[in-house]
Amino acid sequence: MVLSCAFVSAQNINDVLRYSLEETQGTARFQALGGAFGAVGGDLSALNVNPAGSAIFNFSEFTLTGSNYNRDNEALFGNSQRNTNINSVKLNQVGGVFVFKSNESPWKKLTLAFNYDQVRNFDNEFVASGTTTQGIDNYFLNFAQGVELGPLRVQQGEFIEDAYLDIGSSLGFGAQQAFLGFQAGLIEPTADEDTNTSYVSNAEYSAVNQDYLQSTSGFNSKFTANFAGQYQDNLFIGAALNFHSVLFEQLTLLDENGYDPTSPVQFTTFDNFLRTEGYGFSFSVGAIAKLNDNIRIGGSYQSPTWYRLTDDTSQRINSTLAEPDINFIDFNIVNLFEEYNIKTPGKITGSAAVVFGKDGFLSFDYGYQDFSQAELTPNADPNFAAENDFIANTLGIVNSYRIGGEFRIDNVSLRGGYRFEESPYENGEIIGDLTGYSGGIGVSFGPSRLDLAFVRTERDVNELLFASGLDSSVDINQINTNITLGYSFKF
Repeated sequence: MVLSCAFVSAQNINDVLRYSLEETQGTARFQALGGAFGAVGGDLSALNVNPAGSAIFNFSEFTLTGSNYNRDNEALFGNSQRNTNINSVKLNQVGGVFVFKSNESPWKKLTLAFNYDQVRNFDNEFVASGTTTQGIDNYFLNFAQGVELGPLRVQQGEFIEDAYLDIGSSLGFGAQQAFLGFQAGLIEPTADEDTNTSYVSNAEYSAVNQDYLQSTSGFNSKFTANFAGQYQDNLFIGAALNFHSVLFEQLTLLDENGYDPTSPVQFTTFDNFLRTEGYGFSFSVGAIAKLNDNIRIGGSYQSPTWYRLTDDTSQRINSTLAEPDINFIDFNIVNLFEEYNIKTPGKITGSAAVVFGKDGFLSFDYGYQDFSQAELTPNADPNFAAENDFIANTLGIVNSYRIGGEFRIDNVSLRGGYRFEESPYENGEIIGDLTGYSGGIGVSFGPSRLDLAFVRTERDVNELLFASGLDSSVDINQINTNITLGYSFKF
């Protein structure tokens, strides 16, 4: 059963950050150097940093890359610490570049490249288990206060699942959550009148035990169409059109117990499933200049990405006092939200590289993004207007630094990289700075090359279990480790 939800009030700053933050993925060579390719080029994933990089290629080339992603999350909640470790394998990059040379024009080379990159892999999971003084009843009370009791009742002859969908369609997400809390027996009105707008909790406790699982899956991918050229000997210019595709799924499971012995409520379960699909568009322009045989500098601008997304949600709930038919509200009952837009912040990158002939190079990239410029639309939605004010006041400027180097010995290339990215929050305790280290090796077989990379990034995150009504959060130390294998051949 499916019904559209009236207001898109479930979207917030977390959605903006989910599609604004990108991982350093791509070819094995790109990952091994920490993504520091803005002034180097000659790699298909380097087009994500500077689209002029395709003009560095001397031959047409095709590259195919796969990665194993390991997510290691150490979650501290209350006085309890839980560790979760998962692996997933993905084909994360495939693309090719065509090189057209000319000896009769100042444009000595023109290139056309097409590349698919998975810019973020959403496969992840963490478990939080501990004791807290804030039960899930606070979540429902927060939405219920001010909502009339009449619509929260199931009418005579009406199925409970129909009432659940109908209140979401007519009154919105907030009233729908109040309906769940009331039908589950977690909250009750202070007066048994349809016009009542005040509620209290049926749960009695000084502290409760909560077991919480969050599991996510999906991807944010980008298909790039790139055109670049080499003008005379020292200038490379390029542009790219980027077409983004998003699939995100999130499952959260909450079990709560440990109430007082006299409490009418002795257990509660509350589960949520979110699915987001959509697409986006962005563009980029850039240039690389050879100052001499050894020094290169580069600069690029990556536009904001304009996403069009749709969400659908499903929920289920149960408790000691729940209505007998409460189990008819399950993951087969789906709320569809209106289509909405997210604009991520643009990015400016400055780069420099020192090239040691055929022996290798050292490269440095600096990136600048102002995350306070991100926003949800349509602006006519008052919920979005308030959330955009919150984003502007909460998020700030992100400076990122990438350093990479490659050293060649005959047909073997040794690589290493370092990445540092500041928190998008003004308060770095919510999402901390990101630090990453990488290394790799490449072996050339003449027209073909095999590359292997190892990447490790670490970041601390403080994540709210629920966005409204209670401020219970879990401190997570996130360690992501990628092992990537790529194959390239010239033609």
